[in-house]
Amino acid sequence: MQIITIEQALALRERGALLVDARSPAEFAEGTIPGAINIPIFDDAERARVGTLYKIEGKNKAKRLGVELVAPKIPGLIDQVEAAMEGRKGPVLVFCWRGGMRSFALATFFDLAGIPTMQIAGGHKAFRALVRDFFTQGEWGRLLVLRGLTGVGKTRLLKMLQKEGYPVVDLEGLANHRGSAFGNLGLEPQPSQTYFEALLWDEMRRIPVDGYALAEGESKHIGRLILPARVYSALQVETSLWIEAPIETRVRITLDDYPARDELKKDFLRPLALIRPRLGGENHDRLLGYLEAGRWEDLTRELMLLYYDPLYRHTCPERRITVTIAEAEPDLTTLKKAIAQIRKHPPGDPAGAE
Repeated sequence: MQIITIEQALALRERGALLVDARSPAEFAEGTIPGAINIPIFDDAERARVGTLYKIEGKNKAKRLGVELVAPKIPGLIDQVEAAMEGRKGPVLVFCWRGGMRSFALATFFDLAGIPTMQIAGGHKAFRALVRDFFTQGEWGRLLVLRGLTGVGKTRLLKMLQKEGYPVVDLEGLANHRGSAFGNLGLEPQPSQTYFEALLWDEMRRIPVDGYALAEGESKHIGRLILPARVYSALQVETSLWIEAPIETRVRITLDDYPARDELKKDFLRPLALIRPRLGGENHDRLLGYLEAGRWEDLTRELMLLYYDPLYRHTCPERRITVTIAEAEPDLTTLKKAIAQIRKHPPGDPAGAE
């Protein structure tokens, strides 16, 4: 069985190798290498038992317990990796936290079963160091930024441009949050900060140093997640593509983004309560009445005019090219011309901006 570096493992991943995380389900949920599957050698309770025994009675006792726990599972572990390998050429790349006993044992089982397997030296800890290093001193290309008031459809514009072949980094998609007080409604929980950074690393490293990608302008926080400082700074450098749209278009786009409104009605109560100090009691109570009555267009329009627009109007940058979107399904021609205009000039050059 061969032991390889994290850099070698990531290169093999690009060629179709299967990454297998041998850690417990709780560790895997906290963050892993993007694309990895979890075949845990211990479940969470077993890991706790082995760890406790190690502290109390030492390494040999803990290793003996580990063998007793794992031995009956070996055929099932091999079945899992064989199922995951179906249609792949391999190899299997196994890791745990530091490239220790868990990944060594699992990789040995696979290797003995005739499955080409390699162990990643340093494990997930080595991968985390690589990610941190990238965000502190790594290089990537330009980030051309779409900005605009709530509801202009920045995310859907990015997705439309992506279908047209433009490179895109969907920050809100990676964070699984729409970036507003109501941004998590109807979505699955956000990833951990660790895994968000891993997903973002996987996107940012693909931007050639002499190339670019489109992104949406964000604050330092997307829900409970925090953008790496240098990524946030990179969003501030370029002339922005400022998207404008009539209020009625913004309302339609927003309601399209929240299709399960009636089912989520009770989930709107807490965000509304949190922004009550900004709204004022009278406005809050009126909006609460709209919510209870299911008057979604009225609720959305007034939330924009009373809360979002005053809060975010300051994000309109001095260096900008304004693109007006009249319909929810816009013609992208003007936006494409604006992107081409910005790309003609070096970062920070206000030429062509308003």
